[in-house]
Amino acid sequence: MKILLTAKPGTTSQVKTGNWRELVYPVIDIEKCIGCGICERVCPEGICFPTGEKNSSGKGFYACDLNWCKGCGLCASECPVKAIEMKEEGK
Repeated sequence: MKILLTAKPGTTSQVKTGNWRELVYPVIDIEKCIGCGICERVCPEGICFPTGEKNSSGKGFYACDLNWCKGCGLCASECPVKAIEMKEEGK
């Protein structure tokens, strides 16, 4: 039996990770979000997506599906307006 010890990017759709993520998860400030889509492009699991809604400034904003998030923080580190903050689980 072959056991794979590492996962390839984009494989979270096959295995939910939200139930074992203990350290951090992304929180998007929808009022700061400018809808640029960088979070969607840099996420290795593709869990960032446009909501189709607009904030009070009239800009479309993004959300994250935390059931599939690994908490890597790439979305937060690449957000040009710092609309994404990584929070500790349970806080």
